[in-house]
Amino acid sequence: MVEKLDDISVSEEEFELETATVSDAAGGEPPKKSKIGKSTSGGGGRGGKQHVAAPGFFTRLGQFIRDTRAEMRRVSWPSAAEVKNTTIITLVAVVFFALYLFGVDRVWAFLIEHLRGWLGG
Repeated sequence: MVEKLDDISVSEEEFELETATVSDAAGGEPPKKSKIGKSTSGGGGRGGKQHVAAPGFFTRLGQFIRDTRAEMRRVSWPSAAEVKNTTIITLVAVVFFALYLFGVDRVWAFLIEHLRGWLGG
């Protein structure tokens, strides 16, 4: 099956990446996190870090809707016949277990009532 790669969209949000570092047995510092789009090196500006403006609400909402639509296109939807068959199987199983539990309940009720009678209760 050939998939279309043109439909895939990647959001421009910043992703957090964890760096895999090995710390010594005595404890050491936890791994540092770096963000794509931000400079973690000290050079290249006034404060050392570049500030990237976060996208606005409507931009993020639009991206969410686009991503959701793209995911919904990839969903494998069952056919009407498959839905009908699984529904019938589910209903048969529910009826079977309802009858089974009703029978077990009646047997236990019968046994308990006769046990009370035999024990003089």
